[in-house]
Amino acid sequence: MTRVFGLLGKRWTGLIVSVLMQGPVHFADLRRAIPGISERMLSDRLTELGTAGLVVRQVDEGPPLRVSYRLTTAGSALEPSLSELGAWAEKYLAAEGGTCPKEFRT
Repeated sequence: MTRVFGLLGKRWTGLIVSVLMQGPVHFADLRRAIPGISERMLSDRLTELGTAGLVVRQVDEGPPLRVSYRLTTAGSALEPSLSELGAWAEKYLAAEGGTCPKEFRT
């Protein structure tokens, strides 16, 4: 679990993987899909995910030359887990301020 959250628990990483679940995305489109992320941070997170074997960088021959990213088989295998985490968050963290509702605090 330490390795999982060490990688996926970093800010922006889960959102990047979530966007890539829909299919290959060009860098500029990926940045637009995640408001608030800088180009530098996006590039750093994509490099980390690539080093971990979860994302592949593809150069699309031009003109114009464009770079896109897609999940590997290992990255795509995260989909059930991320869906479950999303469902858990909807149930237990949907309250104002992202806190667990009182009825679940027993």
